[in-house]
Amino acid sequence: MKKTKIYEGKILGLSVYEGKIEGRKVKREIIEHRGAAAMLAFDEGKKVILVKQYRFPHGYVLEIPAGTLEKGEKPVKCAFRELQEETGYSAKKMTPLITYYPSIGYNQEVIHCFVASGLKKVADLNLDEDEILSVEKIEMKKLLRMIKTGKIQDSKTICAVLTYAAKKKLY
Repeated sequence: MKKTKIYEGKILGLSVYEGKIEGRKVKREIIEHRGAAAMLAFDEGKKVILVKQYRFPHGYVLEIPAGTLEKGEKPVKCAFRELQEETGYSAKKMTPLITYYPSIGYNQEVIHCFVASGLKKVADLNLDEDEILSVEKIEMKKLLRMIKTGKIQDSKTICAVLTYAAKKKLY
């Protein structure tokens, strides 16, 4: 495959791939992204820790904490780092939950979801300059209802919560 870089930004790039697959000419525009880690974290009262974050152009979105992997960073290390930066909580353990491609047809991004356990509040939020968010805590049953009724629309939150609920037979 021939690759032509069209754009390189802070968190993603865009390339055009051209070549042949099974004798057929193909041309695809692909978003290139290092990937992300997302955490389904429960506080001491078993509530899910979420962030209400401003996501242009959609406005405020309620979602699980997450962040982009640094160059060469392992997903689990990113998970520990991002949880503390976005919520002020440290975790003793990150257990892999699910890994998925949110937009498999045109995007290389992969999201690694973890369950964070052994949480302890250790710091204030440590946000990037362009991050606008606050922490919220919601009971799992309410969060499941919010997904079912369309109030939660973020894919990583939906995938992590429903996978966790299915594994725990919560529905």
